[in-house]
Amino acid sequence: MGDKDNQELSHQANSTPKEVERQFFLPSQVMRTFGEKGKEHLNKNMPSQFILSLAAGSFMTFGAVFSVLLSLGVDAKGLAYLLQGLGFATGYLMVFISGSVLFTEVNVLLPTYYLQKSYWKKHKYLKFWVATYIGNIAGALFVALLIIGSGSMTPEFTKGLETLLGHKMQFAEHGWIGWIQVVLSGIVANWLIGMAAFLTTSARDMIGKIMGTALPVTLFVAGNFQHSAANMGYFSLGLFASDNYEWYEYLLFNLIPASIGNIIGGAIFISLLFSYAYRKEIRR
Repeated sequence: MGDKDNQELSHQANSTPKEVERQFFLPSQVMRTFGEKGKEHLNKNMPSQFILSLAAGSFMTFGAVFSVLLSLGVDAKGLAYLLQGLGFATGYLMVFISGSVLFTEVNVLLPTYYLQKSYWKKHKYLKFWVATYIGNIAGALFVALLIIGSGSMTPEFTKGLETLLGHKMQFAEHGWIGWIQVVLSGIVANWLIGMAAFLTTSARDMIGKIMGTALPVTLFVAGNFQHSAANMGYFSLGLFASDNYEWYEYLLFNLIPASIGNIIGGAIFISLLFSYAYRKEIRR
């Protein structure tokens, strides 16, 4: 073996592995991907945006149904929380993998995109934001109507659903303090879901994406943190299967304050925090 060959082998042994050979993408790569996805969503035409938001809302109701079904008859709270989280993670995974447009994920993607740009398309942003929110609710209601109308759910399912609805609506009993508590809870919830999107984007295989989604989702479900998109699924089922609450109570005492908290949690604690921390790497 000649000197040239020895030098080449030495160089290969001492060189840093390429980023593409990692089992996960670097944080700066994830943030660049967030920005690119935000741009792609924003540049889609309105019919495509609305259809993808309908799909995402539908997946939230599927996740809500699965979370209730998996935890039926489980008395141990820890195990029930675990099963509920795994069930709902199914809905989020369908959103992440399919490229559907979820309101709370948009609160991470679009701020990341704008933080990487020098201009602000305010009207385009607000139009997309509103269309996504309405589409998510419409999709959630549509699937809830199909499932309840099919007669597939049992009385045990309705009882389990009402228990979950009671946990989510317990803040309404505290008046304005409860309203603020939902905002704070919403911050935590979308911080966690933002990290689910972060971990899922970082993973390079399906198993990694499943684990990256399931762990933060299980944590937010176990902590009863208020996530507006998830609650759209539960509340849509509640409108057709239970008479414990009226639609305006779901909206005023949970969805509105949770949405405010979700915007703060996603935009500040994911987009702003990581965009600033990795600003030099992102600009390379």
